[in-house]
Amino acid sequence: MKTRVARLYAQRDLKVEEADYAPPGPGEVLLAMAAGGICGSDLHYYQDGGFGPVRVREPIIAGHEASGFVAALGEGVDGLAVGQLVAVNPSQPCGHCRFCDIGQPIHCLNMRFMGSAMRLPHENGMFRDRFIVPAIQCHAVGGAVSPGEAACAEPLAVCLHAVAQAGDLTGRSVLVTGAGPIGLLVVAAARHAGAGEIVVTDLTDAALARAPAMGATQTINVATNPDGLAPFQENKGTFDVAFDCSAAGPALRSVFAAIRPRGTIVQVGVTGDMTIALNALVAKEIVWRGSQRFHDEFAQAVRLISTRGIDVRPIISHTFPLEQAVDAFEQAGDRTAACKVQLTFQS
Repeated sequence: MKTRVARLYAQRDLKVEEADYAPPGPGEVLLAMAAGGICGSDLHYYQDGGFGPVRVREPIIAGHEASGFVAALGEGVDGLAVGQLVAVNPSQPCGHCRFCDIGQPIHCLNMRFMGSAMRLPHENGMFRDRFIVPAIQCHAVGGAVSPGEAACAEPLAVCLHAVAQAGDLTGRSVLVTGAGPIGLLVVAAARHAGAGEIVVTDLTDAALARAPAMGATQTINVATNPDGLAPFQENKGTFDVAFDCSAAGPALRSVFAAIRPRGTIVQVGVTGDMTIALNALVAKEIVWRGSQRFHDEFAQAVRLISTRGIDVRPIISHTFPLEQAVDAFEQAGDRTAACKVQLTFQS
């Protein structure tokens, strides 16, 4: 049997072509893929051939945030039904390494993650019409939500995990730097967690325009208003918690200035080496904590999307059919217009 796939061979060398697939085996599910979002890492693979030390070294099918309809069930699969919409958790920790054994599967030494070029051979992802996946990685989506919404479960899970790193946000003042898809979903997750004031900064008006619908109380374009955060930086800073989703040096320096003493910065955005205000970190006794991926938060994300406890629709800006995958990736690279760009597949 044949399916179409979007396979990346090298920088800006993306082809839609056919590949073989087999019926689902024991414990597996055949999915008719429905929607798949282009993530920042997918975009780096396409634009730059990778990011940091992670390089595309062999052809790879990208895509790690997606949903699909159950088309067939392998032997022994229960709890799922043909025709059911599911969100696919792309993470598969091994369950027996030293980090899995101590309840930290996020740091699994043998993690398999769909659409990732971190290991050889690369782990192929979900930008395809048909996909065989372990049933344990399929989470049924309830309610009347669309496949596009369901495909946002993975990035929302990332943001739920990030928000959890900050502790109790009830009534807290929050700063979010970077209003891309992750930044906006952090805003929504912080609002759901009970945050009070949520200020969002970015360099483009198009990105910031979506922030109020996600729960922001104020937005600041720091390109056109470079002193917009100055009032929040007075008297040793204002915010209880900041989420840096930009991984930009100037943004992070502004965060150090705007966070109050003993405030918490959660680092969500990723970059390479950077100069930081170590004196501010020490003098203000700031807690600066990293956050990556998710585990239990994936199921939580599916529940919140299913009930629209968090409405992800405002971040979905563009949709392209699989045969226009190159156009979709080019659109995703235009931050003046795009937020979450998704592919759709043949049913």
